[in-house]
Amino acid sequence: MKISELYQLFESCGYLFSTDSRKIVKNGLFFALKGDNFNGNQFALQAIDEGCSYAIVDEAVALGNEKVILVDDVLVTLQKLANYHRNQFQIPVIGITGSNGKTTSKELAAAVLMKKFKVLVTEGNLNNHLGVPFTLLRLRQEHEIAIIEMGANKPGDIAELVEIAEPEYGIITNIGAAHIEGFGSLEGVKNTKKELYDFIGEHEGHLFFNEEDEVLTNILPSNTSLFGYGERAGLVQGNLIAQNPQVEFLWSNLGYKSPILQTNLVGKYNFTNFLAAISIGVYFDVDKELINEAIVEYVPSNNRSQITKTKRNVLVVDCYNANATSMRAALESFVMINHENKLVILGDMLELGDISKEEHFKVVNFLIENNLKAILVGTEMGLVAGELEHFQTWEELVETKLLESIDDHYVLLKGSRGIKLERLVEHL
Repeated sequence: MKISELYQLFESCGYLFSTDSRKIVKNGLFFALKGDNFNGNQFALQAIDEGCSYAIVDEAVALGNEKVILVDDVLVTLQKLANYHRNQFQIPVIGITGSNGKTTSKELAAAVLMKKFKVLVTEGNLNNHLGVPFTLLRLRQEHEIAIIEMGANKPGDIAELVEIAEPEYGIITNIGAAHIEGFGSLEGVKNTKKELYDFIGEHEGHLFFNEEDEVLTNILPSNTSLFGYGERAGLVQGNLIAQNPQVEFLWSNLGYKSPILQTNLVGKYNFTNFLAAISIGVYFDVDKELINEAIVEYVPSNNRSQITKTKRNVLVVDCYNANATSMRAALESFVMINHENKLVILGDMLELGDISKEEHFKVVNFLIENNLKAILVGTEMGLVAGELEHFQTWEELVETKLLESIDDHYVLLKGSRGIKLERLVEHL
């Protein structure tokens, strides 16, 4: 079946679809995806029995049933359908990727643009080979602009996603040591993230970029429209006023200068995320006072740079993810917080491959050099902990009752998601 024909069925189903047999959408399409531990083809008939109009399969399942449609590859078909659907809309599509800050920048940009437009934006971290199609298939006539987050774990991932989303606008927040295990090296990370620049360049699109980031400026394509931002360079410039611990800053553009904005995000590393979102708002002509409103009103979620106040302590909860770059940035910002009692609880930075021990050792050195009181959690941290307090798991730490003695502290919780440091919040 041609994608155009499948698209007609998609339209007839009211643009409804599902990929999980436990969450069937009645009168929609069911895509029988396969994974390491599941095979959706086995549930195709069940999906139809429970109300799906059609099941898309890539194995011989009830081929006599006119509601079962056989294709070569269900995943590829889903991706092609998403691309076909995307091309039914003549709206700006912004692609965003980066080693750190892409989700926060995406949410900030969406908050800014929503002051003027109906925006489709990637939900949560649905930024991979499935998440991008899922997002695109949510496009509807009321949408005026789309922001598509793109993640990568290995070479070629971004190249695959840009072919599906076809963004005309792009931004790479930064390029750092993340998922080295999958990329092989920092150069591998750079080449993969650069695939967004390459696509935008080939299609003579528009790029937003940090003018003070040499890694980014050195790989910019030549045939694009550029909108730069930075602390002292670019069309949008910012001045970081304070971290108390939330970021306070002001920004300027041409003849405009904002008032000091009190945000709900912690960490100097979020300063450039603010400037990125502001740049996108300025480019799309959002009223500058509305941009300021969006920045001030934005409250983080999903354990990303969140301030959580408990009865005993103030927590900086930043344990959604961690890599060498984001860990260093979080620690540098935490050092700048003015408080008598500070504690860092750090978990392993996963997926760093061959550089893992070296990068964890750098973290320990930073703690010692800055005289930071610290508790380390995880196997990788244990290899370099030395005389610092160390526990294999968050459960082991809780069992010691050590956290019960932590009062009137600023506490940073930072580690990869797999270490689950967010579970410590209720014990602090």
